Amino acid sequence: MEKRVVITGLGIVAPNGVGLDAFTNAIKNGVSGIKFDPELERLQFSCQISGAPEISEELKSDYFTELELRNFNSTGILYGVIAGMDAWKDADLPILHDENPDWDSGTIFGTGTSGIEKFRESIYKIDDFQTRKLGSTAVAQTMNSGISAYLGGKLGLGNQVTTNSSACTTGTESILMGYERIKAGLAKRILAGSTSDGGPYIWGGFDAMKVCTFKHNETPGQGSRPMSESASGFVPGSGAGALVLEDLESALARGVRIYAEVLGGNVNSGGQRGLGTMTAPNPTAVQKCISDAVANAGITTDDIDAINGHLTATSKDSLEIRNWSEALNKKGKDFPFINSLKSMVGHCLSASGSVESVASVLQVYHGFIFPNTNCEDLHPEITDCIDASRIPQQLIEKDITILAKASFGFGDVNGCVILKKYSHE
Repeated sequence: MEKRVVITGLGIVAPNGVGLDAFTNAIKNGVSGIKFDPELERLQFSCQISGAPEISEELKSDYFTELELRNFNSTGILYGVIAGMDAWKDADLPILHDENPDWDSGTIFGTGTSGIEKFRESIYKIDDFQTRKLGSTAVAQTMNSGISAYLGGKLGLGNQVTTNSSACTTGTESILMGYERIKAGLAKRILAGSTSDGGPYIWGGFDAMKVCTFKHNETPGQGSRPMSESASGFVPGSGAGALVLEDLESALARGVRIYAEVLGGNVNSGGQRGLGTMTAPNPTAVQKCISDAVANAGITTDDIDAINGHLTATSKDSLEIRNWSEALNKKGKDFPFINSLKSMVGHCLSASGSVESVASVLQVYHGFIFPNTNCEDLHPEITDCIDASRIPQQLIEKDITILAKASFGFGDVNGCVILKKYSHE
């Protein structure tokens, strides 16, 4: 018998808030975490603003030992461990210190790269004939599965411990992978999420592609403008989001808070065929991903109250809205409310799906729709398709029963997860 899957813990490390309280306050009030970045100016980037979480040395010491922090240089693992362990604690789960691992619990925690700063540091040491000075953790920090390995060890996880990687769809995909494993009865709980390194060595390629904005170096908070006619590219960001997925029976037995239920979803690819390329989505595949997610969740398009889109503040925003409209067969005022977190945090790349999923779950649980900022001048191609009232620019306090969250990534890959407010029925 298939298991019902619920969310019992959340953790967040975002440019506009580290920890659930700070993050919730930020998204409800439209607080931006995007700032001028002196290092990007020094390196003569076109885009000199970014979204990066602020982590103090004191906070680091709450999650890593002094020995672990020696020669440590991986922002992605740092963000992911903080978010993951916070989610575990939020779910009221213990950290076991006995000899046996927790066979019922695992993690699927994605990333695009691991320890890019550590990689660069290691390359220079090798080139300078200082290989022996790399330290014993260079491999653990630079292997792609470093984040899941760190979390698996810190939490004593004995079920599946792995890292997925699907560009900007990574975080949404990790949730669906964890959901499927629990639903099949192969695990009682999975710590799902994703993280992304930050800094110029991650962001440089995007700046070279000219997909990042260059018009707001003097006005950072206005730089990320999803769905806006004046949008000029995305703002690079980083961070991590984490969600504890758990089978309903286990959650009820533990008597813990349930944030939401995962009804289902879908992942697919456009195969880089038709209009799809390495960097552009195949509209047919996007629409199929959304419609198949709705079918998999056992709902109808009329049931969807809100959407948290991918919506990066590029020329593809209008296309994404059209794809949602076609897939849901909804237009004008009939369209659900839709928002984009990227206006406040930028594009967190491989972390975007999980960071935005945490924001989506908070909306379902607390009953609100956070505002879209920086889109006073909505793109006319968007308002020709859906009514402007469906893109709220102020906080709306509203019960949400079902929310659809989607991510679309390089490689023409797509993911859509359907979340529902939990009820005992």
